[in-house]
Amino acid sequence: MTRVVVVGDLMTDAVARARYPLARASDTPAVVTMHGGGSGANIASWLAVEGTEVAFVGRRGADITGRNRDMELMGYGVDARLVMDPERPTGTCVVLVTHKGERTMLSDPGANAALTPEDLPRDLFSGGHLHLSGYTLINEGSREAGLAALEAARRAAMSISVDCASAAPLERNGAEPFLEWTHGAKLLFANADQAKVLTGREEPEAAVKVLTAWFPQVVIKLGAEGSLWYGGNRPEPIRAPAEPIERVVDGTGAGDAFTAGFLPAWLDGKPPAEALAAGNRLAAKAISHLGARPRL
Repeated sequence: MTRVVVVGDLMTDAVARARYPLARASDTPAVVTMHGGGSGANIASWLAVEGTEVAFVGRRGADITGRNRDMELMGYGVDARLVMDPERPTGTCVVLVTHKGERTMLSDPGANAALTPEDLPRDLFSGGHLHLSGYTLINEGSREAGLAALEAARRAAMSISVDCASAAPLERNGAEPFLEWTHGAKLLFANADQAKVLTGREEPEAAVKVLTAWFPQVVIKLGAEGSLWYGGNRPEPIRAPAEPIERVVDGTGAGDAFTAGFLPAWLDGKPPAEALAAGNRLAAKAISHLGARPRL
């Protein structure tokens, strides 16, 4: 099985689930929980729990939450290569979930924004697969480290996948710079909103075809509508329906779980439809859990 190196963000998620419509400028009853988060760390955690050999490269603060996240990753079986930042705190994301399930995120990257090329362990870039969290490129402070990781992976003949992070910061940075930064990646993960930002196309089937001008293969995550894959040699995208979910607990991190389900099947050379189905299954499993990470 191919070893996966994930370079990206490590966060603590403070998830507030409102029980009623938000009462602006007043109080709304809610359930508030704290979880490990960060797209890169989530993907690494799910990969490890599902049996993939995985290393995670990131940066944390010299605080108790950083220590907890470090121990959590190791508990899942991740080879955690976290650099301790003496000045910045571990990243935090406040996830506000309305009574209808709509999520709004307020992110403080903290130590993530100080990731440097020197933080990248050379021994990890010697083969296998690199998955780079798009947040590393979108954040100006860590961009140089993200670009260095991509270059190191190319020199080591590693296969490369990248995700698009989040639509709003992606739009603020601009589609053209992101496409230039990720040149050479074999596989792109996006959701429908992110694909629209990159291409201007409303329909995912149209956007995914445009994106193959930059990436040999593209996966678009469609939430309740499943997912689709497209490679330039096929006439039409391949679509896989979402898995049925009996109990929706929390959708935070479901897209990261999808990526962790898709990648091992894809790296093993499974047909795209099979890899999509594997991603959809793990996303459904994540939605049935409390929080973004697997529970041991």
